[in-house]
Amino acid sequence: MTKPLMAKATAVWLVDNTTLTFRQIADFCGMHELEVQGIADGDVAAGVKGFDPIANNQLEASEIEKGEKDPLYRLKIKFNPAAVGEEKRRGPRYTPLSKRQDRPAAILWLVKFHPELADSQIAKLVGTTKPTIATIRDRTHWNISNITPIDPVALGLCRQSELDAAVQKAAKKKAADGAVMSDDERRKLVSTEQSLGMSTEPKMPSSIAGLANFSLTRPEEDEEKNPADYSDADSFFNLPHGDEEDEDEDDAKGRR
Repeated sequence: MTKPLMAKATAVWLVDNTTLTFRQIADFCGMHELEVQGIADGDVAAGVKGFDPIANNQLEASEIEKGEKDPLYRLKIKFNPAAVGEEKRRGPRYTPLSKRQDRPAAILWLVKFHPELADSQIAKLVGTTKPTIATIRDRTHWNISNITPIDPVALGLCRQSELDAAVQKAAKKKAADGAVMSDDERRKLVSTEQSLGMSTEPKMPSSIAGLANFSLTRPEEDEEKNPADYSDADSFFNLPHGDEEDEDEDDAKGRR
């Protein structure tokens, strides 16, 4: 617990009952210095009743004395053992009523384009429940035929940094388990800027790069398919010598 309860009301009380600087009060309450100045001028938090941090066990009186003597001193909130671990306890993400109808479309998009994400990660990103994710994943949702997959970032259900962090975490877990990612899954890990800068020409994997010039036919077969050109008239009469000797022998036999 680093900030006091009812920060604005606490700032009102400190402005009215101490001589602390605006910066000291702003740092202690987690506010902007100009906002504290507005409280002192009566422009901000008009009608807000001050909340005594000393009486409510959030600040020691000695801390206020140190701050009044040294304008650069930063107030330290009183340690409360009962508040240990409260910051880590987080409930499900709140989704405004106007965007709750878009959650099925976002879940379908995550299930379709990022199947490596666990149901718990999807539930944390979109603010839904695991049974709802299961019905959409199994396509048993009552309105599955009318659901169109839409990016949850475009719908405003989560930030791009949160989605990228979840995808990277799922990829590391999958790699640690020994699973091999497909090319499509690896392509999804590339940022938008990198993907836009890539060339559209497909690349051949290095393991089969030598197959580009590979042929199943032999050079002799290629020569047979492409015989010599005999379009020249003289070439027709340049017959092999073996054929002339055969003709002479045939003539001699005919004369006998």
